[in-house]
Amino acid sequence: MANASLLPDDWGVPLTFRLRLGTRVGRQRMMTAEGHLLLILHAPPELHQETRAGRFFWRLPDGTWKHHSPAGSGVAMADHLNEYENHIDLLDKKEQKAQSSKDYFAVLEAMAPILRATRNMEKVLQEARREIAAARELIDFRDRAYQLDRTAELLVTGAKHALDFKMAQQAEEQSRASEQMAQSAHRLNVLAAFFFPLATISGLFGMDIRTGIGDLSPPVVFIGVLVVGLILGGVLTQYVRVPGNHRSKD
Repeated sequence: MANASLLPDDWGVPLTFRLRLGTRVGRQRMMTAEGHLLLILHAPPELHQETRAGRFFWRLPDGTWKHHSPAGSGVAMADHLNEYENHIDLLDKKEQKAQSSKDYFAVLEAMAPILRATRNMEKVLQEARREIAAARELIDFRDRAYQLDRTAELLVTGAKHALDFKMAQQAEEQSRASEQMAQSAHRLNVLAAFFFPLATISGLFGMDIRTGIGDLSPPVVFIGVLVVGLILGGVLTQYVRVPGNHRSKD
């Protein structure tokens, strides 16, 4: 039976602990039997890590603690909590240096498994504290786990707010740029509409067409074409104006 267990063979734990463990670590949880306490916790999860690395913490009835990790040498509970704290501090520094939406999203993506792990770990330690009331050290472990969970939650919330603000800011800038482009296009349309009749008339009468206008004196022809073109340009300008410009601003 020992060969099928994730626990070390030299651990004299109650048999029920080995029977309740499978070939994988599974979720974070605790077990108690005959005054013994077994904590099954997860190492700080890495990004895109499908299988969690488990760590076992065994408390004997006399208060002695032993630790083990199937993936390698185990770490004491204090060091285990320190690793989580270091991971959160590192991501907090990345969040402070973030400049783009991509940077904030990377922080949120890395923090998601950390937040879940710290939250579940705090629940396990709280349950262990209720089961083994004499284990005063569990109070400190639980309180540290709660602080880690709280810090991770605040970091995720802050990164989400920063990401939302960044996206809103970018959307506002894009909207402002689109509005400026629309205004520029509108001005070009107004100019084109204003000078279109004049250019058309000038081009038309620049051809060799017998209309009798050519017999008039040059200033009269020039002034007449200019006036007619400007009048028609003004009419077309009013036609192509943005309708919103004429609305009342009550």
